[in-house]
Amino acid sequence: MNRYPRDLHGYGQTPPEAHWPGGARIAINLVLNYEEGGENNVLHGDAASEAFLSEITGAQPWPGMRHANMESIYEYGARAGFWRLHRMLRDLPVTVYGVATAMARGPAQVAAMQHAGWEIATHGLKWVEHKDMPEDEERAAIAEAIRLHEEVTGAPPTGFYCGRSSENTIRLAAETGAFAYVADSYADDLPYWVEVGERDQLIVPYTLDVNDMRFAIQAGHPDGASWERYLRDTFDNLHREGGRMMSVGLHCRLAGRPGRAEALRRFLEYAGAQHGVWFATRAQIAEHWSRHHPHVRRERPSAMDRETFVTRFGGVFEHSPWIAERAHERELGPAHDVAVGLHNALCRVFRTASDAERLGVLKAHPDLAGKLAQAKRLTAESAAEQSSAGLDALTDAERTAFEARNDAYMQKHDFPFIIAVRDHDKAGIMAAFEARTANDTATEMSEACRQVERIALHRLKDMLK
Repeated sequence: MNRYPRDLHGYGQTPPEAHWPGGARIAINLVLNYEEGGENNVLHGDAASEAFLSEITGAQPWPGMRHANMESIYEYGARAGFWRLHRMLRDLPVTVYGVATAMARGPAQVAAMQHAGWEIATHGLKWVEHKDMPEDEERAAIAEAIRLHEEVTGAPPTGFYCGRSSENTIRLAAETGAFAYVADSYADDLPYWVEVGERDQLIVPYTLDVNDMRFAIQAGHPDGASWERYLRDTFDNLHREGGRMMSVGLHCRLAGRPGRAEALRRFLEYAGAQHGVWFATRAQIAEHWSRHHPHVRRERPSAMDRETFVTRFGGVFEHSPWIAERAHERELGPAHDVAVGLHNALCRVFRTASDAERLGVLKAHPDLAGKLAQAKRLTAESAAEQSSAGLDALTDAERTAFEARNDAYMQKHDFPFIIAVRDHDKAGIMAAFEARTANDTATEMSEACRQVERIALHRLKDMLK
C-alpha cells in the first residue's frame, strides 16, 4: 500500500475545547532547558566541540579539541544564568528539560529545581544529535537517560523531549511506556495523541518560535524588546482564540543573560495581569488532557487492507466499488481518515475516470421516488436519503408528478435525475427537476457528477464520525 505517514490534518477546522482549569483561556508552560555540562565536548567522550545555540556567530565543531570560548558560554548558563532565572521563576510552575549528564554535573541546580517544586522532564542522555544514531544505539541512549535521571533526581521522568531528534525518536520514546507525554513535536497549539503499536502516546507539542533560541540563530531577535513583543503578540492571539496552550522555551545561557531576562520579566508581569491564565507544568497539562480528552481508537481507512476498505466504502458511490478499489491503491494517510479527506480521495478517482465509467456511476443511481423505491429495492443509503426528504411518503399526486419528471429527464439525458436530497425539501427537489431538465446534456452531466460527489460526502460523514 502507498501510505503517507505524516498527519497534515490534526484537529482540522475546529479544535477541541480544552476545558482548562478554572475556565482559563490559555495555558502557559515555561520550559527551562538545562543542557550545560551535557553538550558536545571531548571531555564527555564526543568527537568535537559544541557548535549549536550559542553567542558565537557561525560556530563550527572543533574536531578532537576543546573550545574554550564555547565552554565558557555554557558555563555561564550553569553558573549565572540558571540562578537568575531561578530567582525570577521559583514561585511559578516550570518544566525543566534536563539533560541527564548535565544534571549529574549540576547537583546544586537540581536541588534548587526540586526545592521550587518544578517538574523535571528528561532532555535525553546528552545534548547531542540523534539523527545519525542507529536505532539500537538511540534506544539504549533513551534507556540510559531514564536510568541516570532517576539516579540523579530520585524519581523517573514523566516527560520526554530530545530536541535534536531522529525520525525514530518519538516512536522509541513511546515504546518505553515510561512517559506521560513526549514533546518532540511543534505541530499544534494543543496536545494530541499518536498511536505507536498498542500504545496511545500523548504528545504535548513544544515551540521553536516562542523560544529564546532565536537569539542564537541568524533569523532571530536582535534585542530583548523584539522577543518581548513576540511573546506578547503570541499570548494575545492565543488568549483571544481561547482554549490554547503557549509554550515558552528558555535556556540558561540565553534567557539567563541580563538583557533578555529583563524582557522575560516584563512579559511575565503582563501575562500574569490578564484574566483566564493558567500557568502549568507540562505534566499538569498532560494529566489534564488525558483526563478530559482520553484517546479513543477509531477506524482508520488509510490502515485498512484492500478487502476491508472496499467492503466498507465500496457503496459510497452507488453500486460502484471500483472507485474504492482504485482509491485504495493511491497514496493515503491520516488526512484521509476523516470524511472530507476520504471523500477527496474517492472523488479524485471518480473525476479522472473515463466518461463511460462516470456515466455508469450516474446510471447506477435510482430514480427519485421511482419503481425501485416503491418495491423497497433501494440500497440502505439511498432509502435513508430519500426518506430524509419525505420521498417515501408521497401523495398519489406527488408520486405521479415525480414519475412524469423522471421520465422526461431520462428521455432527454439518458441517465436518472440525481440530487443530494439531504440538501433540499420536496419543493426544492421539484424546482430543481424543472430547471435542470431544460439543461443541455453536457451541462447536466457535470451537475449530476457534482451531486454524486455531494451524496458521497453525506454518506462518509455518517460513516466516519
